[in-house]
Amino acid sequence: MSLFEYKAVDTAGKSLKGIIEASDRKAAIGLLAQKGHFAMELNETQRQAQRTAVVSAGDNDVRIRVGSKDVLAVSVQLSTALKAGLPVLEALQIIRDQQSKPAIIALLENLSRQVSAGKSLSEAMEQYPRVYSPLYISMVRVGETGGILDQTFDQLVRLLTREEKIKSNIKNAAAYPVMVLAVGMISVVIMLVWVLPKIIATIGADKASLPGPTKVLLGISDFLAVYGWLLAIAVIGGIYAFNSWKETPQGRVVWDGFKLKIPMVGNVLRTLAVGRFARTLGSLCKCGITILEGLSVVRDTLGNEVLGQQIDKVAAEVKGGRSVAEPLGQSGMFDKLLVQIVALGEQTGRLDELLLQAADTFDDQADSALVRFVSLLPTILILLLATVIGFIIAATLLPILAMDLTSAL
Repeated sequence: MSLFEYKAVDTAGKSLKGIIEASDRKAAIGLLAQKGHFAMELNETQRQAQRTAVVSAGDNDVRIRVGSKDVLAVSVQLSTALKAGLPVLEALQIIRDQQSKPAIIALLENLSRQVSAGKSLSEAMEQYPRVYSPLYISMVRVGETGGILDQTFDQLVRLLTREEKIKSNIKNAAAYPVMVLAVGMISVVIMLVWVLPKIIATIGADKASLPGPTKVLLGISDFLAVYGWLLAIAVIGGIYAFNSWKETPQGRVVWDGFKLKIPMVGNVLRTLAVGRFARTLGSLCKCGITILEGLSVVRDTLGNEVLGQQIDKVAAEVKGGRSVAEPLGQSGMFDKLLVQIVALGEQTGRLDELLLQAADTFDDQADSALVRFVSLLPTILILLLATVIGFIIAATLLPILAMDLTSAL
């Protein structure tokens, strides 16, 4: 799916701006037409960094930036309000009055305005594809159709809570290794650029007579001292180019495939994907979404394009009349236990129930895999940095030891 920025007019001639998610330009124009909007300008956008939505309020545009934690907090409040029997519009208005962040107030105000104008909640949320994911909107739409919106929001809150927990675990897992790596790299640069040259200068030895490792380090030190700024620019440019390439369809597939092959990392990613697959598909099926629709939504929640393409192949096989479990198992990309649970669920007609029951097990496995990764990665980094720093220290001491031996003789 792609994001398109559009400028359009409605049936009353009112100018509109916004962002819409669609598979291509033709589909985007069709979606706008279904809403009574006639596209005047349509441009694909690649913005992926922040969840943003543009809200049209007459001729003035309000840009809303809402984080995933904010979405979860509002969803919890909506779930509580709907369980208490409040109508959707009243619930939105009450929740809006309780907010302190301008972005959330603006979002809820615009949702309230659209719902009061006759749109459903899911239709109103469709205007904010960078705030509400396809999974979120699909589940809300099914809840509205089946009259079970309160139950749907209960499922959504569970899904979003789990996703926030995963994000928090990953951030916590990355914090210490990143700190170790940063401190280690700074220490190496300081030793090479400032400490090593001063020690060699103090010794007063001829560079031609220095040991080989010391000559190598001095060469690196001289390069950093003269061309360090150029190296820094090259590194920053390389990171930018890599991130741009990674956002292209081809780059995303190659990079996601590479991540799955990295020892430890690949296992963690697969385990997280299995947990997301089970919980998301189980929640969707429980809400009444068909298996094909559920698969199309699930593929974008796995966090890996290679695994997403495997789900696309499974969906194509299911559309041709096959079961889900058979092509899922043939892909070789998913846990065998997941395949067996899907097969049993299809045979007994309890796919949603079994997937949701198994989701907790898969989530525990994902947490365990993440804990193992967290415990091993800092150790590996420390060993690598210790090796590098040990080599630097040894190369620095070699000329001193050589001088002592010469004096002794």
